[in-house]
Amino acid sequence: MYVCICHGITEQQIKESTLEGASSMRCLRTQLAVASSCGKCSPVAKMVLDESLLALAEEAQAVA
Repeated sequence: MYVCICHGITEQQIKESTLEGASSMRCLRTQLAVASSCGKCSPVAKMVLDESLLALAEEAQAVA
């Protein structure tokens, strides 16, 4: 699903970015330019980021 129409950024790209170390909206803006134009995608991008970070944390706990 497209999250940022202005830059053509998908939900999958945001998830991949978190796997590569993005941990904040600032990181996503730097890496993908998401929410850097009109900003309407910011709430959805933040939701995808938070869900991805939570999934990573749960995976890390399961391994430990």
